[in-house]
Amino acid sequence: MATVSYKCPNCGGGLKFDPSSQKFTCEYCMSAFTEEQAKQFDMQTVETTETPVPDTAEREGDAGAVVYHCPSCGAEIVTDETTAASFCYYCHNPVVLSGRLSGEYLPDYVLPFAVDKKKAEEIFLNWIGKKHFVPRAFFSREQIEKFSGVYFPYLMYSCQVDGSVTAEAEKLRQWTAGNTRYTEHKSFQVERQGSLDVRHVTRNALKKANHELVEGVLPFEMEMLTPFRMEYLSGFQAEKRDMESQSFESEVREEVCSYTVQSLTASMNDYSSVKVREQNTRIRDPKWKYALLPVWALTYRDKKDGKVYYFAMNGQTGKICGRLPVDKGKLAVLFLSVFLPVFAIAAIGGWFL
Repeated sequence: MATVSYKCPNCGGGLKFDPSSQKFTCEYCMSAFTEEQAKQFDMQTVETTETPVPDTAEREGDAGAVVYHCPSCGAEIVTDETTAASFCYYCHNPVVLSGRLSGEYLPDYVLPFAVDKKKAEEIFLNWIGKKHFVPRAFFSREQIEKFSGVYFPYLMYSCQVDGSVTAEAEKLRQWTAGNTRYTEHKSFQVERQGSLDVRHVTRNALKKANHELVEGVLPFEMEMLTPFRMEYLSGFQAEKRDMESQSFESEVREEVCSYTVQSLTASMNDYSSVKVREQNTRIRDPKWKYALLPVWALTYRDKKDGKVYYFAMNGQTGKICGRLPVDKGKLAVLFLSVFLPVFAIAAIGGWFL
């Protein structure tokens, strides 16, 4: 399998995609290139090193670790079987494992990072600053440096849905004349039909990912999707999908059909009550697309209880999702400083009653 490193045509340094400028930048000579400029010197800036394919590559233990070699310094790069982009731990050169994203695993789209690491750290610190019982180690400088920009694999479903709904509806009117209160009931048979254009119903397609987090950062602004280019992965980590669309087909079809019926029923808002008697849906032109979407991720293992806590941020919109550890020591201080004095005052008051 080929490992690819994108090189600056000016100095030979590694190129990385910069979310803030949306350009490919060199941290050595500070050169910056647009996507169009990057296309022009593709063949001049790509280094490849042929290494064994995953089925025959050197593996360590039973964990499925696969060893490749950095095209810049020759050092070993250890990954698992779904990693598609990483860094060399010795020369820090960004490396893309191009063979991982080929054939049926070649993404249709990529959504480039729009939030850079500096901005991600700022959002994280502002958010964590409002949480009073989080261990200090969770947001220490050492911990924050572990922030990783990761392209996670998602499968996206689009289709057309034709739907029809027949319902019994009622209009209720009440009024008073003199001392008499009147109620008028009118019953109707109401029909609605229409077509719904469904786009980008998104599902996480990586088994090992924390589903609560990678789906908790949804939605992304899909109008910013761009046809997949390997260069966007340079400077970030990336994972390839290991789940097929068949895993989600049934639940997604049910979801879009249910949403279509709900939308048609919601249009019957002129009535006091609506009871659906018959509903029909038909899906046309279903399509699955494969995209890599940007997420900033952070993990923290609590030394006291051994539990692993996760934090994730949408790399495009900055939306946050996470499960936070609680510092029991801080909770104890709160109890001693607030609840204990209140209890003492109440006890003293009771003594003198």
